[in-house]
Amino acid sequence: MRSDIETGLSELFPVWNALDELDRRLLVEHAHALHFSAGAHVHGIGDECIGVLLVKTGSLRAYMLSPKSGKEITLFRVASPDTCVLSAACILRMITFDIFVDAVEDADVLAIDSEAYLRLMERSSEVEAYTYRQAAERFSDVMWIMHQIVFMSFDERLAVFLLDETARSGSQALHMTHDEIARHMGSAREVVSRMLKYFQQEGLVDLSRGCITLLDRQRLHAIAS
Repeated sequence: MRSDIETGLSELFPVWNALDELDRRLLVEHAHALHFSAGAHVHGIGDECIGVLLVKTGSLRAYMLSPKSGKEITLFRVASPDTCVLSAACILRMITFDIFVDAVEDADVLAIDSEAYLRLMERSSEVEAYTYRQAAERFSDVMWIMHQIVFMSFDERLAVFLLDETARSGSQALHMTHDEIARHMGSAREVVSRMLKYFQQEGLVDLSRGCITLLDRQRLHAIAS
């Protein structure tokens, strides 16, 4: 089992080759394999710090949740072979807000214990630099989401969402319900449905049960910009 962990770390942890034998052993001894089914809760308020997550297969979604309205808004996705360091918010002092993480699809991950990872950051400048670089990239994603919320109309935001999601999947068809889209965007299902119906009337998309097919990416790009 430990040999599988070591193999996974060598494949997924980008600074593995920069570590000495002692630090590699520390990681191997404090990492463990986890499986999450699609839709499963991974991390949130009240949970113990799950640590740094290395995604082997599948993908995770990091989001914020309003305690009053219960609305969610997706901040970023983490797909194989990426790393989620913000799940270890307990070791990153600059994170002062609560982040939730769920599995978007069935996911296998390697979780590195937060205390061990913190010790590794203190001993290795390569690991420390990598960690803060990853955090900075995720904060850039968060700032883009905040920009959309503050400065863009909902039709612009929805066009961006449809274009980004289909680009990610490599398909013109997005298999997602209106309620799922609303949760990703921090909106209400009725608002999403109304705008999608308008897009359909304009010939931009085709709607069917659980599926949205993009018909005119060029015009959607014009709306998004």
